[in-house]
Amino acid sequence: MNYLTHRLSLCPALSILSVLVFAVLPARGDFLWFKSQEKAKITAPSQLVTGQAPAVINKAVYDKLTPQNISIVVSLSRQRLFVKAGEETAIDSPVSSGKRARPTPTGTFPILQKDPDHRSNVYGNFVDSHGRIVRGGVSALIDSAPSGSHFEGAPMTWFMRLTWEGVGMHVGILPGYAASHGCIRLPSEVAQDLYAKVNVGTVVRVEN
Repeated sequence: MNYLTHRLSLCPALSILSVLVFAVLPARGDFLWFKSQEKAKITAPSQLVTGQAPAVINKAVYDKLTPQNISIVVSLSRQRLFVKAGEETAIDSPVSSGKRARPTPTGTFPILQKDPDHRSNVYGNFVDSHGRIVRGGVSALIDSAPSGSHFEGAPMTWFMRLTWEGVGMHVGILPGYAASHGCIRLPSEVAQDLYAKVNVGTVVRVEN
């Protein structure tokens, strides 16, 4: 009888405890869902370039381009590259320039170097002896290579160097907003076509 009385006296306490547990679990679940949503918000809407048109290459004007008559302008605010022969536009292309933490410098820059198969000496991956990525998206300046791996720079195909600090124009991902570490990323066909028409010394104007 005493045992039964003891069990019955525990029931209210267990009921209260159950209510508390089931009240806390959804709250914790909501919190974790909120945090996962927070992580998903990678790009602020203000960074997006809405309605960014694809690249247009006017073949008739492109064929007229020479290192002497070519004019190259990069607009950071519009995230566009304009290549002209005189007053005629040969290439009108989207770009992705340096993000706020690593902005692309403005000014007039002569092309200092051309390298069709350039690789970054700062950004890339740690890979093993078979070329498999051990750790991706690293900086050779601040990250240490895991045991048995070595640094491999990110490819910057059709690289046209603008500064000795590492800024240049090259093939890269264009998400629709400024996202690079300072370089000017171009669509593959645009980078290759532009590379073919410039010389070391060709001037590029980068403006806001």
